[in-house]
Amino acid sequence: MINYRQRRQRLFLILSGLFLGTLSLLNILGISRFVDLSFTFLGVEFPMIIAIGALPYPVTFICTDLMSELYGRKRATEVVWMGLVLNLWIMFLLWLGGVLPGTDSPVFFEIRTLAFAAVTASMVAYLSAQYCDVRLFHFWKWLTNGKHLWLRNNGSTVVSQLVDSTAVILVTYFYANALPIVAGEPLWPQLFTFIASLWVFKIIVALLDTGPIYFLVAKLRPYLGLKWNEEVGSDDEDISIIDVRSSDQSND
Repeated sequence: MINYRQRRQRLFLILSGLFLGTLSLLNILGISRFVDLSFTFLGVEFPMIIAIGALPYPVTFICTDLMSELYGRKRATEVVWMGLVLNLWIMFLLWLGGVLPGTDSPVFFEIRTLAFAAVTASMVAYLSAQYCDVRLFHFWKWLTNGKHLWLRNNGSTVVSQLVDSTAVILVTYFYANALPIVAGEPLWPQLFTFIASLWVFKIIVALLDTGPIYFLVAKLRPYLGLKWNEEVGSDDEDISIIDVRSSDQSND
């Protein structure tokens, strides 16, 4: 007999662990370095300058989309809250490491300063963007009767990433003053470039992950003992079917 309960618990642990581990990594990397991913398309040059901490960030949205699809909004939201707690824990450890007596370490204090700035910016952007992503994901799931996974996957991510990118750039500059702004040049066009660069990067990644999301959902539903449009129950044992007007249609 297949132990679906064990499979559901194991997968949730993997997704939440990957989500929280990636979140920790991006906050430590944060704004320690900016990379230039500018490109030319049809003869037009598009600037794309992003913080290195943004590189692993799209993984968090893949995890929340999978958890939202397979485990429901409530459990995905709980993991989002755990991400906030993790951010606070990282800040506490960095603060504690700096106030305890010990040898002077310029490297540590430089990392701490940059990490404080990155965590503060990401916390503001993180809550707004992740909640936006989860809620929009389920709104479009309800609106489309549980069909069109590509729409709720990309639609929720496009909007939430715009919120995230705007918040993180503005907080990083006005609170931490940690952006490589060129002195003597207009400020807002530079801020807009950073916001657009970060947003476009995340949108490109979001569009590229549509195929893997479809593939993973198709493979994981039978693995978890779920039929189309079913979610794992909150007790990890029952199955609760989403009421999306019609539960006997086939997913496209």
